[in-house]
Amino acid sequence: MKILVTGVKGQLGYDVVNELEKRGHTAIGVDIDDMDITDHKAVRQVLTKCAPDGVIHCAAYTAVDAAEDNEELCRRVNGLGTENIAGVCRELDCKLLYISTDYVFNGQGTRPWKPDDKREPLNVYGQTKYEGELAAESLKKYFIVRTAWVFGVNGKNFIKTMLGLGKTRDSITVVDDQIGSPTYTYDLARLLADMIETEKYGCYHATNEGLCSWYEFACEIFKEAGIHIQVSPVSSDMYPAKAKRPGNSRLDKSKLEEMGFEPLPSWQDALKRYLRDIGEVKD
Repeated sequence: MKILVTGVKGQLGYDVVNELEKRGHTAIGVDIDDMDITDHKAVRQVLTKCAPDGVIHCAAYTAVDAAEDNEELCRRVNGLGTENIAGVCRELDCKLLYISTDYVFNGQGTRPWKPDDKREPLNVYGQTKYEGELAAESLKKYFIVRTAWVFGVNGKNFIKTMLGLGKTRDSITVVDDQIGSPTYTYDLARLLADMIETEKYGCYHATNEGLCSWYEFACEIFKEAGIHIQVSPVSSDMYPAKAKRPGNSRLDKSKLEEMGFEPLPSWQDALKRYLRDIGEVKD
């Protein structure tokens, strides 16, 4: 298959291209310099020339707090950009796999969110990703994969931030009232490749298995990396941010197995492999 991957310079897009190539597919990775997704003419030109069997759309505006002050730009990228891609996918009759987020929900309660739950975004980023979902849903051949708490080799993430703090401070505080599942892009990329190879269209949730708070995640990072630092739990009220964060990022992933897809490994296993992959711990 020939698959075009947007956002190749990001954490997920980078791993998706590598995974597709490992499987013998033709993977064409593009980023803003190659195809500005907010420019409909550019999207049509690149996709028409490439004529892919499918598009895995990883590119997004993901600066959650900055989005509150840059709503128009965020909407252009996440909403209009996805509309542009979906429109050309419709013309070419090719598959679209759109990466979305738990931020399309209101983040309340403790029940894991199901793929067909009511979408009620709690900030600009979540609203614009919701608009992107609507664009994807206008197609017959679409997948939507919602994920959360992503970390990868190629880019900034919570783990790298914690490792940096662990080398410069004796103590830190981390919020303990937001619950979710850390997700390694290497593992997620394998699932996305599995999915694009099928015609099992629809909306899915995908994260590594298991739940934790950001505080518990930080503690495990330091433990596995052999860093001795005092970590204290605090409430989100101690870290006021422009964009409201979900307290409940639990995602119900049962549909993956129901549709024959292999679940991702535990987040603890993923963390161990990731720390080896970035050279923080030795085998």
